[in-house]
This record gives sequence, structure tokens and C-alpha cells, in this order.
Amino acid sequence: MASDKGLRITWLGHATVLIRTAKGTNILIDPWIQNPKYPKGFELPSAIHYILLTHGHGDHMGDAVPVAKKHGSTAVAIYELSDYIAKQGVEKTVGMNLGGTVKLEDVAVTMVDAKHSSGAQDANGTHYVGVAAGYVLTPDEGPVLYHAGDTCVFGDMRLIGELYNPEIAMLPIGGHFTMDPKEAAMAAKLLGSKTVLPIHWGTFPMLTGTPQDLASQVDTNVKVEHWAPGDTL
Repeated sequence: MASDKGLRITWLGHATVLIRTAKGTNILIDPWIQNPKYPKGFELPSAIHYILLTHGHGDHMGDAVPVAKKHGSTAVAIYELSDYIAKQGVEKTVGMNLGGTVKLEDVAVTMVDAKHSSGAQDANGTHYVGVAAGYVLTPDEGPVLYHAGDTCVFGDMRLIGELYNPEIAMLPIGGHFTMDPKEAAMAAKLLGSKTVLPIHWGTFPMLTGTPQDLASQVDTNVKVEHWAPGDTL
């Protein structure tokens, strides 16, 4: 567990991650609070200042609207997705696009590429809500973070590494819908990240990749965090 000082990262199962900056800004990425691995009894902070959405699939934005309404959050997403959730009743949104950066209190958030589909489904069918993305978070204090969202490995991850130097990378490893451990190991190499926090694994039986599989394939100077939902680093 992390101390009360400094940046904190809490995994809440699947791709849902809560980040608290050193100055106390709470950022929730891809809120799916009803995911099967959500830690029992965990309560979100009363104030979730910002929600970041990587794409429109329900297992990444399924609880964005109720969380934003309850916690007074500003939701940040690619333009079309921000427009979509605004029409669902989210009052405060920031629409951006690939390559853009917004300053959210004490952290700069840059939207970067990802390779994945991104339709949003509701009672009226499937809707175009832009393309999938990842985020680089550069806090005023603490390490640079990268949340890849859902993606396969792609060569331009090297550019993300060269441009932003993310020290800590949150990478999907489950396979089937995203990278598996073999691809995630290559992603870590392209990014140059020294710490990998595995996400999007273990939620369903088809997501077979594990941190152990990843740890056996990364370079020796890369640390793979063997964390469980509810753990804070």
C-alpha cells in the first residue's frame, strides 16, 4: 500500500484505475464499477474531479454517467464520445482528440493513439463515438504515467516513449480483445517504461494472460507489478 503522500494508483479491476495526484486531484480512468473484479466494499472518494475515457465500449465507460453525476466529475474523452455522454446527462465534459493535451489541475493529460474499435451501444443500437485512444499523464509531481486503454501493440508506441518517457505503463495483457503478455512485453520495450501495471486481465475466462506470463517475457530491467484489484501503489 502507498503512503498518504505522493501520487497513488489504485486498480479497481479490469481497466478501471483511480489516480490521486500528490496535490489531491482524483482522476478515474475507464469507470466500470460493476465489473466482476471490482474490490468488494471499496468506496470511491466523494470527489472524483475528472473521468478519462479511452473509448466507447461498455466495459470501459459503462458507469461513466452515474459516477460523473454522483461525484461532480468532468469527463474527458475524444470529441465524439464526449458529445455522446453529454447527451446522456453528463454536465461537464472536455472533448479532445489524438495528439491534444489538456491541463487538469496539477496534471497534463495527453491523448495518444490506440488500435481498437470504439462503438457505444445502448437501447438505440451502436453509435459512432470516435476512435480508441490512450492517455499519458504528466503530473507536476511524480512519474509520468501511460494508460493504454484497449489496444494491440503497434510500432508507434516507440514515439509515445520518445515524446513522453512514461515511467509507469498500464497495459492490457488479457489477450482475445487486446494485447496478450507477448505483445505487452514488446509494448514495454517500445515505450521504454520501467514499471508495468497489468490491466484488462482475469475479468473473464477468455482473458487468459497473467502478470506471471508477462514477467517471464519482459527485459530484466522492467518490473511487472503483481497487483490485485483494490491494491494501491
